[in-house]
Amino acid sequence: MEKITDKIHALPEGANYFSLEFFPPKTAMGFANLQTRLERMAQALRPLFVTVTWGAGGSTATKSLELAEICQRQLGLTTCLHLTCTNMSRSLVDEALEQAKVLGLRNILALRGDAPRSDEYRDENQVLEEDSNKDFTWAIDLVKYIRKQYGDYFCIGVAAYPEGHSDESHPEHQDPKIDLPFLVEKVKAGADFIMTQLFFDVQAYDKFERLLREHESGVFKTIPIIPGLMPIQSYQILRRTTKLSHASLPEDILARLDAVMGDDELVKQVGVKILSEIVEHIKKQPGRGRRGFHFYTLNLEKAVSHILEDCHLIPQTLVDDEAIAIEFTPNSLSSQNGAHSIERRRLSSVNSGPHNRIIVSHPSKSSHSNYEAPENEAGIPNGPINTRANTLAISEGEGSLGREATWDDFPNGRWGDARSPAFGEIDGYGPTLHVSTAQALKLWGHPMETADISTIFRKHISGELEAIPWSEQGLSAETSTISKELLALNSKGWWSVASQPAVNGVPSTDPVFGWGPKNGFVFQKPFIELFIPASDFRKLKPRLDAHDQITYFAGNAAGDFEASDEEGVNPVTWGTFAGKEIITPTIIEAVSFRSWVEEAYSIWREWQRIYPPRGPTSKLLGSIREDVWLVNVIWGDFVEGAGLWEFLMG
Repeated sequence: MEKITDKIHALPEGANYFSLEFFPPKTAMGFANLQTRLERMAQALRPLFVTVTWGAGGSTATKSLELAEICQRQLGLTTCLHLTCTNMSRSLVDEALEQAKVLGLRNILALRGDAPRSDEYRDENQVLEEDSNKDFTWAIDLVKYIRKQYGDYFCIGVAAYPEGHSDESHPEHQDPKIDLPFLVEKVKAGADFIMTQLFFDVQAYDKFERLLREHESGVFKTIPIIPGLMPIQSYQILRRTTKLSHASLPEDILARLDAVMGDDELVKQVGVKILSEIVEHIKKQPGRGRRGFHFYTLNLEKAVSHILEDCHLIPQTLVDDEAIAIEFTPNSLSSQNGAHSIERRRLSSVNSGPHNRIIVSHPSKSSHSNYEAPENEAGIPNGPINTRANTLAISEGEGSLGREATWDDFPNGRWGDARSPAFGEIDGYGPTLHVSTAQALKLWGHPMETADISTIFRKHISGELEAIPWSEQGLSAETSTISKELLALNSKGWWSVASQPAVNGVPSTDPVFGWGPKNGFVFQKPFIELFIPASDFRKLKPRLDAHDQITYFAGNAAGDFEASDEEGVNPVTWGTFAGKEIITPTIIEAVSFRSWVEEAYSIWREWQRIYPPRGPTSKLLGSIREDVWLVNVIWGDFVEGAGLWEFLMG
């Protein structure tokens, strides 16, 4: 397969191109459905290349390589594998690079990953030789290593930050000029192209690109600089991702989105316009060579398909597949003089009925004619249904197949549909605290006993603490309506990480509970997810089993699993809207819960790792992790939802 830079340089001068990023979904069903989506997007959109994310500390190594293999070998897409190099087994870096070469991957995006932990914080069971931090501290170390081990085999990309990389311990120092010397060194060390962090401030990007192109070192004069763009899928996801990435939202963009923030469909529509305007702005700027755009898809297809179509970024085929007329050999009925000859070309609509037809010699004019096909049409395909135009229409959500293509139109989070290709972390980065060690210590201090953990959760519920390890955001307005109940449970040593109150037919425009289009009504079953001491769970379980309104799932760090019904599927949020099917964006079931349990306990470990392994805080967190059960309790009665809290407090 080709290197990315070779493909870019082969384009005509002044051409535009784009690439798409995907992450491996958490579940097998999501992974399988992503493969179907990738096939459709590859055919409809034809990106110059795709990238596959790599989880923090190699947490998604196997799945990332599997997804890269599908893209590269099965779909024939030029594929770039992300690779981080810190806080994982040293041998995993070598294994990933060697496996990439075996798979025919020629492109690596070399990233640092989370800040490396020092020897004092290294896991006790990891020998120094197997600690990747011994050899890799920055992305430049990985770039140098790849060049040393593989020469020019790999095309290497590196990351850049148009608004400056945020040193999470000192976010006020965010400035691209501070990063510039490091970026210069990465390019000198062997980087072939630059890909930027997502941004929405296009003026900041313009300034950043000029800064690079005019730099006195001259290393950026011709290197491809690919701006990273994230289609706006929802107001909440936008605010979360900009917070995590420290990307600013210009006031005019924020005002446009604030005006429609209560209507998810309008947010998407406005978001498509905003991204299209950014693309068109960059296309018009004077620059060297070809203009590229990298889209962080979040494994979703509708919004990016609209943007690419609106901005005319989709490359055209050599033959206009929308006007293909299939040619076939005349059958024996044709005469030499052509008196009875049959037209040798047909429209693509011929034989395109939605059902099978019976072959007959002389089609009738009866009411059954729709179910009959003349002999001369037997064996002719139903038309070019796999054309770019049709596939693009599906990706944009048109028709019955389009509804299936965009069935995860409301992006899911922890409790989305486990079948969704977008099921997983919004950045595909894997279990992480989303904050630096310095920030974590500032937020959560050094807990010495179980009561200190309860205090952290209490402060988060009461709004005194911005984040906990399982949520980098404060409580939503909706969750605040049950804060009294959450505080009462916390006082028992039951720590909540997810919850929602009952909602019965509230207008979708409601400022607290509303979502979706403005002409609908929304509903919610109340549920709560808690870390509960093992001794308390043993007492609670018989009561959970006995109650006919309760569905529950529970798991622990050892892999034990309990459930009221392992096959149960629980829509806990749904909405009805004019002219639409019922939409269920929040579904809790065994497969999604099991996936989350694994991540939730990984976060306990990530929290533990910011402290010296032999210290009291690390030992406390380790013992709690080994003891507690994660329990999700769903109350079926959304009309009388208060029963859930009465039951749990009883």
